[in-house]
Formats: sequence, C-alpha cells, structure tokens
Amino acid sequence: MLAKFSASFLGLLLTFSVAASPQIENWQTSNGTQVLFVEAKELPMLDIRLVFDAGAARDPKGGVALLTSSMLNQGTKNKDTDAIATAFDDVGAEYSAESERDMAVLSLRTLSKADALQPAIDTFVEVIGQPVFPEKSFDRLINQVKTSLQSEKQSPSAIADRAFYQQLFGEHPYAAMPIGTESSVNRITVADLQQFYQQYYVAKNAVLVIVGDADIKQAKALAEKISNSLPTGEKAAALPKVEPLESAQEVRLPYPSSQTTILMGQPGLTRDDADFFPLYVGNHILGGSGLVSIISNEIREKRGLSYSAYSFFRPMREAGPYQFGLQTRNDQAEQALEVLKQTLVDFVEQGPTTEQLTAAQKNITGGFALRLDSNSKIADYLAMMGFYQLPLDHLDTFNARVEAVTVEQIKAAYKKRVHPQKMITVLVGGEAE
Repeated sequence: MLAKFSASFLGLLLTFSVAASPQIENWQTSNGTQVLFVEAKELPMLDIRLVFDAGAARDPKGGVALLTSSMLNQGTKNKDTDAIATAFDDVGAEYSAESERDMAVLSLRTLSKADALQPAIDTFVEVIGQPVFPEKSFDRLINQVKTSLQSEKQSPSAIADRAFYQQLFGEHPYAAMPIGTESSVNRITVADLQQFYQQYYVAKNAVLVIVGDADIKQAKALAEKISNSLPTGEKAAALPKVEPLESAQEVRLPYPSSQTTILMGQPGLTRDDADFFPLYVGNHILGGSGLVSIISNEIREKRGLSYSAYSFFRPMREAGPYQFGLQTRNDQAEQALEVLKQTLVDFVEQGPTTEQLTAAQKNITGGFALRLDSNSKIADYLAMMGFYQLPLDHLDTFNARVEAVTVEQIKAAYKKRVHPQKMITVLVGGEAE
C-alpha cells in the first residue's frame, strides 16, 4: 500500500495537554541516531517510530519521497513483498509507513516477548536497511498514484488544497503536494527512489522512538541494532525560510458543483515558534474548537451558511499554513467569505474575552488522559518532539504554558503575526443559480 500522509499526524502535538507525562530517556546511538525511550511495562508490546528528515520538502521531482517510503517493504535482498508481509504477520507485528512534507515515518508494533520481538526487529531492520525497489512493485505503485491523481480532479477540496499550497508557498518546497503531479510522476524512475533513499535514509538523519515493554538496557541494544542497519550519512540541510505574504491574492477555479469550497490563509507557525502558545490558544477560540468556536458561531449558528467552518495552524519545521476553510452553497459563497474575513478582522482587533480564554484553556488542558492513553500515541508525540527538537520537558510544561496565556498576549500575537489584508484565498465551485 502507498504510504499515508495525513494532517492528523502533523497536528498531534496541538491537541494534548499534560496531567502525568511519561519519563523520557534520551541518547544518541554510536551511528548518530537520536533516541527517545519510554518504559511502559503494562502491556507486553513495543511501539517503534523511525523518523527521517525525508519528506516531500526534500523531493527533487514530486512524488519521489512518497514512493520511496512506500517501496521499502516491497522487497529486500532476501525477501519479496509476500515474504516480508508473512514475516510480520507470523509474529503478530504491524508495519506501516507515512510520508509528510517534513518527514517520513516508519512504524513497527510488536509483542515484546523474545520469540516475537526478535523476528519482527530482524524483518524491520531488513526492510529499512536492504530495500531493492523491485520494478514490478514500482510499476504497481506508480499506477496507484496516477489513479489517486485522477481522483483528485473529482474532488473540489483536493483541487482547493493543491491551489492553496501553491499560492501560499510559491517557490518554497512546501508548495508541492507529497503525491506529486501527473507530469512529475511520469518522470520518476526507480533510480530516483534509490538515490533519495541513499541520501536521506541514513542514521544521522533519523530520530528513533521506542515505547513499551523494555528496560533501558534492552532499548539501547534495539536502538544500536536499528541504527547500525543504516549507513551513517549526514543530516539533511536546512530548509529555506518561508517568506511572509506581501499582498492578498485570490484564485477562483470553476467546478461543476452546487457547493463552493473556500480556503483562506497565510504562513503561520514553526514548531518552536516564540508565539506558539498565544497563537495556538487564540486559534482554539477563533476557529479550532469545533462548533463552539467564534467562526463556527458566526457562519453556522447565526447565519446557516455552512455546516462546518474552521481554522487551524499546521506548524512545521519552517512556517506551515494558518488555514481557514468552509464549504457553502454557490449563491452564498460571497457572503460566507465576507463573514469569515470580518470575523478574523474583529478577532485581530479585539481579541477574545476573558470568559472565552478561560473556557479554551479548560478545554485544551482537560483531555490529556484520552489523548495520551496508549503507547502508540506516546510514540507519535515523542516522534514529533524528537524530529522538531522540542525540549524533553515539553509534555511536563504544556499545561502550565497554556494556562499562562493571557488575553493581552493573544491580542499582541495576532496583531503582530496575523494579517487579514494579506491572505491567500482560493474558491472552487460552480456559478450561483
């Protein structure tokens, strides 16, 4: 199957709060891989994440990063696709791959008892360290990508997403969709995947997370085995900075539908942004808290213009998008867009009320038990922390930093960082009847 790329994984660190964070051990392997480990012996399981700085932002053509991660389990020097799948299945292990703009994530979940763990790790190490990129699998996956690209043409939201990223990021690597384009996919060869793998799937360009039923000695032995299956290599170079928008831009794309999809936004946050918490809490009030948000209230509840209207930050290594969105009837598109713009202007000028801030803080900090209630979720959070080099006390301090945000801080951050008159706006839909 093709590797998955989803906003949900990128957004994980935006949705948790802290009540009792795990004890995190951190070290570097002899081969240069950073390791984060949490011992959790309640279940006889291990969750592993191996994260490479090998996402679509590193892609030389468009689609190469996604296909590279997808091809790793399609064949090794000693096993074909079926043999790899069988080796994992025989011991109840689960392998998966994801490809984002910033990163590629390889995941393994396995039982911790030796007769299951050892074969699962052996197969995992073989997959990540000895892929052969067979032509037959390559052709099949290329056809899957082409089918997905054709399906995009039937999806107004996919059309809007692609146009939004292109307009927002211009020449920056974040502008490209991870799946590529029909033109770029037609130019990809197996040699492209092999070269991408050799450059970016290396020990110094990786973060390894281990969570579950192991002690520190076992975890260090596992980390060495996994890291040493890769060449040492070098860390990927820094990405270029995302430049702020200089003026507003609007793109209208016709599509034969009764609904218009509207996206609006600007460059937003990095993962380590100094304004992270005021902007994050502020957006929770403005458009990030579902039906009780200000945007939803103005557009859905008061006027009935859309079933869902939202906003979110998507922080990345460099500034990811601050995105607003909704769908509405074609004849209501102009009104809905005007309400969305005015709601943002009002929030930037006035900020939230004390009551809105208090409610948001309670909502954000109140759900930690549900959001960090499994080894798999802990592993995902640690993978994000390690990749973006967040401090190890990030979990411990998250609640306190949310609770410390003031109305004045939100107003100051929004006035400094959010510019309603310099937004990218994309509309995809039909004519008003």
